[in-house]
Amino acid sequence: MKLTGMLSGLIEASGRTCSLIILLSVAWQAQAQDAKVPYPNMAPVEQYLMADRDAEIALARSAAPDAISRDAEVMVLGRNGYEIAVQGKNGFVCVVERNWMGPFEGDGSAGFWNPKTRGPVCFNPPAARSILPITIKRTEMVLAGQSKAQIFEGMKAFVKQGLPPLEPGAMSYMMSKEQHLNDGAHPNWIAHLMFYTPVMDGSVWGADLPHSPAMLNPQFHGNPEPIDVFMIAAGWWSDGTADPVKSD
Repeated sequence: MKLTGMLSGLIEASGRTCSLIILLSVAWQAQAQDAKVPYPNMAPVEQYLMADRDAEIALARSAAPDAISRDAEVMVLGRNGYEIAVQGKNGFVCVVERNWMGPFEGDGSAGFWNPKTRGPVCFNPPAARSILPITIKRTEMVLAGQSKAQIFEGMKAFVKQGLPPLEPGAMSYMMSKEQHLNDGAHPNWIAHLMFYTPVMDGSVWGADLPHSPAMLNPQFHGNPEPIDVFMIAAGWWSDGTADPVKSD
């Protein structure tokens, strides 16, 4: 009986040790995964906001040539979402997007919570009606404190229940010399135009082929918004100065 008890105790202790090892291994793997993701969680809200409202208005307008943006509506980011700062006259809407407008997974998703990103964009009237609502909805959920997974599920529901149909001709300008789209060597990336379509094979546009100016942006791609974004380099910034097109 004494030997049986000792064996039983050893087995029990061994089981606890194995469980501890498994738990430590899972925790280590989680920490290692977080180390690979530079922005694993949302930063404090203040880091996403711009303290100078006029500076945000100017940055938003810099997305498109002055002939377009000077009469556009301008929205700025507040603590509860985007607010109209300037009434427009021509149907265009200019905003400064944050990085939660990037893809949820795959290429570009690691910076989803990057608080330093500033993406000035001017939507033409069809895009203001059918694409801008995505920006507004995602932002509302972010500022409500939802997780990336919750936002993804919320956007799936929004697509089914509240997303306006994609309008033909929807496009936008991203030609700001002051844009900051990543933390790489060239944060400005390139001045470009974006064209919104239903999800389709990128080969229809010849996207991403050698010497083709068309690029397929992974921003939505049906995951979950049923939209593709094709980009074309502009070759100059919104102020008219030349943009030496970069590939990184």
